[in-house]
Amino acid sequence: MHEMSLCESLLTAMEEAAQTNGFAKVRRVRLEIGRFAGVEVQALRFGFDVVMRGSLAEGAELVVIDRPGTAWCFDCDETVEIAERHAPCPRCGGARMQANGGTEMTIKDLEVE
Repeated sequence: MHEMSLCESLLTAMEEAAQTNGFAKVRRVRLEIGRFAGVEVQALRFGFDVVMRGSLAEGAELVVIDRPGTAWCFDCDETVEIAERHAPCPRCGGARMQANGGTEMTIKDLEVE
């Protein structure tokens, strides 16, 4: 389950931020996760609770913000939101699409003390 390693990386990033910015406790973490990032949110939530035990983020609330997938349509020359990787263009119905967004996982912000 790669979600556990994602949580370990998240903890490392929070520990580095705490050292740099001088906070001792994380109360809330808001993550933006792209629809095509390949992250199982339920598994991420489970891993988050396990990995954060005994850390500066123990008991922190995890807020997941779903980011849409996007693709470039060669037919109408536009970037559009898509629900699935191989979906047709919602504007023109064209099938010649190049996915170009929705694979990211980013820390949006932290609520700390």
